[in-house]
Amino acid sequence: MRALLVGRFQPFHHGHLSVVREIRTTRPNEGLILGVGSAQESYTWKNPFTSGERLEMIDRALREAEINQVVTIPLPDIDRHGLWVRYVETMVPPFDRVYTNNPLTRLLFEKARYTVESPRLVDRGRLEGEAIRTLLANGADWTSHVPPAVVRYLEELDAPARLRVLHTGEGRSSGGPAV
Repeated sequence: MRALLVGRFQPFHHGHLSVVREIRTTRPNEGLILGVGSAQESYTWKNPFTSGERLEMIDRALREAEINQVVTIPLPDIDRHGLWVRYVETMVPPFDRVYTNNPLTRLLFEKARYTVESPRLVDRGRLEGEAIRTLLANGADWTSHVPPAVVRYLEELDAPARLRVLHTGEGRSSGGPAV
């Protein structure tokens, strides 16, 4: 069968790669679905990368790490927690196990009678999306926090420049750009 791991992956970092590697190593016969949450969001401080950009960085990192049997699927938000598990079930292939450290996600999937496990977090103080986005925005060393394939991709996107703009406040509001 398959397992599901949902995250925003903003950006995909060494902590994410470590969790994926551990799942694929401990359950080599189990496929893995990465649900890319908040897929409709982009160009904001919390969600600076598009769904397509996140799918690409994950694909490049997993190929470089030679990790297979992983399907990556965008999951736009529906803002209805009571319906969210059923919504996810319609968006992804069948799965029977969920990996999460998010208390609400755990609650919702356990209520739907899924087996839920908490993956081991690796160096969480350093490997955390907002901390990495701050490093990108401030021109500090962020490259040691993400896999080499993601470094190259974020450089292609000129992600530091994007994060600088978003960090100064332009992308912190929920509204679109002024026209």
